[in-house]
Amino acid sequence: MVRSSASGTVRSRTRTRKTDDGMAGAAEQESIFLAELGRRVRHARTVRGLSRKLLSQTSGLSERYIAQLESGQGNVSIILLRRVADAMGVRLDDMITVQDTPPDWHVIRDLLATASAEQITLAKGILSGHATANGETPMPRVALVGLRGAGKSTLGRRVAERLGWTFIELNAEIERENALSVKEIFAIYGQEGYRRLEQAALRRLTEHPGPMILATSGGIVAEPLTYDLLLQAFFTVWLRAKPEEHMQRVRDQGKLATTGDHASAMQELRAVLLSREPLYARAPAVVDTSDVPLEEMIDRLAAVIDARFGSADYRRSA
Repeated sequence: MVRSSASGTVRSRTRTRKTDDGMAGAAEQESIFLAELGRRVRHARTVRGLSRKLLSQTSGLSERYIAQLESGQGNVSIILLRRVADAMGVRLDDMITVQDTPPDWHVIRDLLATASAEQITLAKGILSGHATANGETPMPRVALVGLRGAGKSTLGRRVAERLGWTFIELNAEIERENALSVKEIFAIYGQEGYRRLEQAALRRLTEHPGPMILATSGGIVAEPLTYDLLLQAFFTVWLRAKPEEHMQRVRDQGKLATTGDHASAMQELRAVLLSREPLYARAPAVVDTSDVPLEEMIDRLAAVIDARFGSADYRRSA
């Protein structure tokens, strides 16, 4: 009986040890999940150029909670996380998916949601290797992407004038179509509403006849479906510059206060640029606008367009 009691005690201790190990393993997995969740929230915020303060105001949550969430220390409530996701215009499932997904997964998922049965059949045929997509002749349409201060409007307009092409600013097109300023659109519809109007305006511009240069907003790359549409319908060029030049150009345009915490503003700009660089890099062409005079920037962009389209063939007759 003593041996039986001792044996039972050993088994009990073994079960307890296994239970403790299981709980420790579960706690470790939860810690990993929270850290990854925090990284995704932080990335979604910075790629959209939102400060913690602005996200706090939009979501109605404290900056402290958002900071804890981003650091992986948050006591996550699904309702509060949903409010954070809604404030950024991000799908909740994008925040909590456990495994990494392919870069184009969000685009494919959104396209499948509205695809016809015939389109889905064709897509499955292509993905399985049983069909091929037909190539199309490139249209003389150019889109410029980059952070604010990259020179999208200035260079786009000047090069369009040189080539005799149409120049359009996407934000101006959105304002014209909705009879509201971008600031008013954000105030009324929020980030998600603006992005929806942005995509609708872009779709209409893909039907624009004749050659054109389009200047986009800096954050268009943060919306997978919209950015994919841009890459498919336009020859997209990333206007790249150093963070210091971005900041100075915005100040020169009078769109940023000359006083305040410059170091903090620069830190935020660097974070946004760092988070968006892999997205900007999806553009098939890059024009570096750092440390060169304006006329050279114009020459560089015009040369890239000419190399792509042989732009002389598309010049308007005088």
